[in-house]
Amino acid sequence: MVRRPLGNHHLGHDTLLVTSDTDQTEPVAERADGLRDLLAGARFVLWDFDGPICRLFAGYTADRVAGELVDWLERLGLKELLTEEEQVHPDPHVLLGAVDRRRHRSDLVAEFEERLTREELRAVPTARPTAYADPLIRTWSALGVGLAITTNNSPRVVDEYLGTRGLLDCFAPHVYGRTRDLRLLKPDPYCLNRALSALGAAPGQALMVGDTTSDLTAARRAGVPFLGYARNEEKAKLLRRAGAETVVHSLEPVLRLLWEGGGGRGHA
Repeated sequence: MVRRPLGNHHLGHDTLLVTSDTDQTEPVAERADGLRDLLAGARFVLWDFDGPICRLFAGYTADRVAGELVDWLERLGLKELLTEEEQVHPDPHVLLGAVDRRRHRSDLVAEFEERLTREELRAVPTARPTAYADPLIRTWSALGVGLAITTNNSPRVVDEYLGTRGLLDCFAPHVYGRTRDLRLLKPDPYCLNRALSALGAAPGQALMVGDTTSDLTAARRAGVPFLGYARNEEKAKLLRRAGAETVVHSLEPVLRLLWEGGGGRGHA
């Protein structure tokens, strides 16, 4: 077994990818023609943020953030806004959506969103880069492919993280994240449509890289082809059950195909 550290760009056909953000080994072998075709048609790439680019809450866990937000609601005497299931849900974005549905456009929702943004910003220094994401982003950018971020995270958080990795210039100004109208979070395609419009991209010329079923649904609604990233088999099964046709456990084969000339070229 060959173990490669993050950022090692030696890509051999005999390589087994074992990284800190996967829970299994994946042979680097010839991918199905579907992946090659998907990349060849991509003149623009819309990235989800938390998952494909990094694990934002790798060191400052999402369930801890969710618990602190529930505690804050309890101190306000508003914990009952959440169902019992929601009160123990590990995803703070689920809690944000639940509060917004019950108190839409209220000061409470605005404060909840701001608190979540502060927690996301606190998580940036311990975020874990997804293996091969940085070189893949730089490679697509160097090829002239238009890049954008389409995420449910705060755009302030995305800018902060990309700045620490020296990647902001690959995307700026095309970072489309959470807005005050929380009904427009994915699976609504709003942020994807904003990116397509700003880039001057037809949906069929673009590719969405995402790791959740909400990403997949948003891509479908926007008419954008979808590449699923799943760091473990459980996440892969969820994407496949939702209808994702192309799912990778690592971004390495995507990067390798670009280096071999099997990826898209820019929009000139």
